[in-house]
This record gives sequence, structure tokens and C-alpha cells, in this order.
Amino acid sequence: MGGKMFSESAMERIEKEYKDWQEEYQKAVKKMPERLARFSTVSDLEVKALYTPADIANKNFSEEIGFPGSYPFTRGVQPTMYRVRPWTMRMFAGLGGAEDTNARFHYLIEHGETGLSTAFDFPTLMGYDAESPLARGECGKCGVAIDTVADVNRLFANINLEEVTTSMTINPPASILWAMYIANAENVGFSRKKLGGTIQNDCLKEFIAQKTLMLPPEPSLRLVVDTVEFGTREVPRWNTISISGYHIREAGSTAAQELAFTVYDGITYVEESLKRGLKVDDFAGRLSFFWNSHIDFFEEIAKMRAGRRMWAKIMKDRFKAQNPRSMMMRFHTQTAGCSLTAQEPYNNVIRTTTEGLAAVLGGTQSLHTNSLDEVYMIPSEEAARIALRTQQILAEETGVASVIDPLAGSYFVEALTDKMEAEATEYIRRLDEMGGMVAAIERDFPQMEIADASYAFQQQIERGDKVIIGVNKYPSERPELEFILKIDPELEKRQIERTQQFKDSRDKAKFAQAMGELRRRCEGKPSWENNVMPALIEAVRAGATEQEVCDLYRDVFGTYTDPGTF
Repeated sequence: MGGKMFSESAMERIEKEYKDWQEEYQKAVKKMPERLARFSTVSDLEVKALYTPADIANKNFSEEIGFPGSYPFTRGVQPTMYRVRPWTMRMFAGLGGAEDTNARFHYLIEHGETGLSTAFDFPTLMGYDAESPLARGECGKCGVAIDTVADVNRLFANINLEEVTTSMTINPPASILWAMYIANAENVGFSRKKLGGTIQNDCLKEFIAQKTLMLPPEPSLRLVVDTVEFGTREVPRWNTISISGYHIREAGSTAAQELAFTVYDGITYVEESLKRGLKVDDFAGRLSFFWNSHIDFFEEIAKMRAGRRMWAKIMKDRFKAQNPRSMMMRFHTQTAGCSLTAQEPYNNVIRTTTEGLAAVLGGTQSLHTNSLDEVYMIPSEEAARIALRTQQILAEETGVASVIDPLAGSYFVEALTDKMEAEATEYIRRLDEMGGMVAAIERDFPQMEIADASYAFQQQIERGDKVIIGVNKYPSERPELEFILKIDPELEKRQIERTQQFKDSRDKAKFAQAMGELRRRCEGKPSWENNVMPALIEAVRAGATEQEVCDLYRDVFGTYTDPGTF
């Protein structure tokens, strides 16, 4: 139990000296006024001109800051952080057909990427095969088109899946894509026990922000817990949920809202897993998080530090976790897509660099840096390479990876970390009072909080209170980019033909038997005996397409339509 960081006598002296400085400061601004009437973060948290020990006078170093790799993990989840190895450089990739994305994977690996991250096209995200009328015109446009386990085989061809970890940004059909990944890996000789990676699988943030919706909340949560349970038993190196604040922030939330709603989504997944009968220390260590790193440098660092401290306290106090790993908030970070501008797109390189640096100083475990052209299209090879080089320069040239949590002890950073935690904790209290996140979603609470924050920020931009260079200050004509990526218009036809041929070649009896067992489990009471994952793996092995499984889900569980508050 450590005491306060500053003695009473030291604080008295500091406060006197601070008052003396304030007098001098006021004299100076009378001669030349401050350039803004009010200084605030991107999230509109007011910031003072100067921070001193007085702002963290009551802070207990041991209990609130501590050491890296030790509770409450404010300074990082590993004792060594980046001095042993840098963060995983996990560039988002997905375009066209499986072969196109496989080529991009190999290109990025050849240029130094250390982990894979897969973006799927809109039909795949929504649970439709390319041949569906609802998928027409979208095949391969915003990610890779995946309909079958054969597509997954082509997607990861000539990649050692026991050595490279893979992240898959997929939500309603997450269980299906994961089943395809496992089935394919085993088909080519890899062990499921050695597979490492992440499925996003965060259904709650879909209802809050991203809106790629398929099933109602209750069955959506049931499928999430099925994956947690199966991963705990069968795929121990896999992170079965990436609890995402990224999309909440992209929808317009403040940093504190992103932190609060994401942490509460995590609370909900833990609660649902405990209801299934799982023990917290058996699964909690494989929960991961996903943060947005926005343009306000210090705010983002404070958010990540506060998140680790909050999660550690919640897991220890609320859920009685005993294993320190269960208390660790491990997270991936992506630089803010919503901060990119079509006007003066080369400015996006500077934005991404700043946001990437904030993620590193915030202690991320892996990082995606956005490409300068992402505001226009799927990144070109050249733009993706520049984005990857941004991470490599940060890791190997700047020295920021040499010291663990170098901003700890900063009066401003510590005070902002405390403020972030306090605001997020108040949101958690309100969500508890509402009866949890599902009840809050039904009342449109998080949705409206985000909408109000987004509107307020846009007003600030319109008034010029918040500056976006090249947009509302120093604007110029929109330039043409030198590198443009286009999707082959014949892709859709080829993908449809492939999927039809795949379905024609499968053993119809095995397919029917596998789908029958999957339906039986879906219709049964949630339990290990009715866990969908074993049956899913067999179903996709027997030739089930993504849409065929999703159609079964939709038939058994029903569909969800956003109530459309607006």
C-alpha cells in the first residue's frame, strides 16, 4: 500500500509557486490574448494551460499507476512491453476475390507485416453469398468475398497459420467464418490447438454503432458465448471476441463514451459467459479489445491507460477474477478512419503517424495504420506500404519503443487519465441502473448519446471551433491521387460460378446430415451439448456456404431490424 506521491509541505510550496506563476501568466495574456476562448480536446474535455503536482496530489502510485505487467496494469499488460519485441503490425487487408487478398497478404508479409487482418466485403459481413440478389454489385468492393471453405483455402494459401496470427473483422457471421478458418487449417495439416488470432464477434457494438445486423440481441449473445466456450475448450490461443470501441468512435462518440460503452459491452460478455457455467479465469484471459486512436494525441493515450485500469478493477472486484491475466486489457488499435479527409489526402499520412504514435505510447498490443487513400477506396499497394512503413519507422527509428510508458508521471497525462476513468465510470453506473447494455440499447441510450456527441462535434467544425486542416482552415482544391485501385468488374460473375460449382460438387447426404445436426443444436437450449461450433465446422466441411448457415440462423432465431430512431 503506497502513500501519496507528494508531501503536504511540498504541495504547499508548489501551490504558492503556482499562484505566483498564474499572476505572471495573466499579465502576459492581457498584453497578448490567448488564441482561443476555450481550449479542449477533440471530445470537448476542457484543458488548462498548465498542469502541476496539485492536479494529481491525491494519487497513490502503487495502487493507481504502478509498474508495467502488474495490477492495475495502467502502464501496460507486459513487464517488458516493446523492449523485447514491438507491437504486432497488423495491416487491414481485403479486396476482390480470395486470390487478390492472398496476394496482398504476401505483399505485406514481404514488407515486414507481422500479423494478418482480414476485411470482408459487405455481402459476407451481412451473411449473403455472392449469388444472392441482395449481394449484387457489392462483391469484393469493400473487402474480400468469402462464400465457402474453398474460398478460405485460397485466401490463406501458402501461409503458415500456426506461425502467423489472423484477425477477422466479422460480426453476425463470426462463428461461421471462424468455423471455415478452423476447418481449412485442419484440412491443410494445422492443429486447432496451435491456431492464434481474433474474430471480432462483437454483436453489441453492432446494435450501438456499426449496424451490420442480422439476429436479435439474445441469440446474437448466445452465439458469442458458444464461440467463447468452444475456444476455451478447443482453440486455446484464439481470442474469441474483440470488444470494439473503434466503430463506436467512428459513429461520432467522445473518447469517454467509446471507453464506457466498450467496457460495458465487455462486462456483458463476461456476465453471459458466466451464466453458461464458464469460470471467469478460464476464459477472461482470451478477451481482447479494439480501440480507435483519434487525432487528439494525449486524450487517446489517457483513454487507453484508463481502460486498462478500469478493466483490471472490474475483473478483480466485480467478477472476482484471481488470475492476473484475466485482469489484463489486451487490445488492438486502428488509427481513426473518421479523421481522414478527401481534401488534401496526403495530410492523412501526418494524421495517421500522430495517431499511431498515440497508440504506441498508450501501450497497444497490435496496430493498423490507415492508408492515405482509404477515404476514397480500398488502399492501393503503395499507400498500404507507406502506412506499414509508418509503423516500422515508429518502432525502429524514433526511440519511442525503448522506454515503457514514458508519459507516466506527466501531470497532464495522469490527470487526463483520471478524468477519462471518472467519466466512463459514471456511464457504467447509469448503464447498471438501466439494467445492462441490452436494456440500454432497447431504450436507445448509447445510440442517442453518440448521436448527440457527433452533432456537437460537427457544429464545432462548422463554427471553426475545431480545426481540420485543408477542410475548414487553409482549404485548397482537391488533388487527384497518383495511385488508384479498381476491382475487376468480372469478379462477381466468377465468384458466383465458383460458389455454384462448389455446391454442385458436395456430397448431398453428408451436407444434409451436417445441416440437420446444426439446426438441432440451434433449436436446443444453450449448453455445451448444443454448442454450435462443432456442428458448424462439420457443416462447412460438408460444403455449407456462409449464406446457407446464416439462412438457418435467420430461420431459427429470427431477424432484427433497427428501429430507426432517426
